[in-house]
Amino acid sequence: MTFSELLIENAGVVFAALGMAIAVFLSGIGSAKGVGIVGEAATGVIIEEPHKFGKSLVLQLLPGTQGLYGFVIGLMVLGKLNSGMSLAEGLYLFMACLPVGIVGWKSAIAQAKVAAAGVNILAKNEDESTKGIIYSVMVETYALLAFVISLILVNAVSF
Repeated sequence: MTFSELLIENAGVVFAALGMAIAVFLSGIGSAKGVGIVGEAATGVIIEEPHKFGKSLVLQLLPGTQGLYGFVIGLMVLGKLNSGMSLAEGLYLFMACLPVGIVGWKSAIAQAKVAAAGVNILAKNEDESTKGIIYSVMVETYALLAFVISLILVNAVSF
């Protein structure tokens, strides 16, 4: 059996696995980049005021949730993989993974920029730092919507 024959015979599982990888990789890359951006901003504050570590950590963790959303979708697709999967099912699962992967990637970086600005609020006026968290959580809304759509799509159709 040639490689192309093997690929054609298993195209469904290949596309589903590719979708799973996209959900996990893109959202994970965005979260890693995002957590790094906020961590860089927070370290400048912590050097001068170590007691602000807990509040800055909350801001740093926020862009990490998109990676978790992608991971959950990836695990759900993994549970649906089987060697007899049709091409249609594989393509469907691939497409179902795109919202959480793409929106997770972009929103984690956008959220990190807002959370880094929230670190500036924390640095200058600790009593108002909750406002920085609220601003950052607003960006999270779109990652959560993409997660819900991917979740619904992965569970909506049984082949």
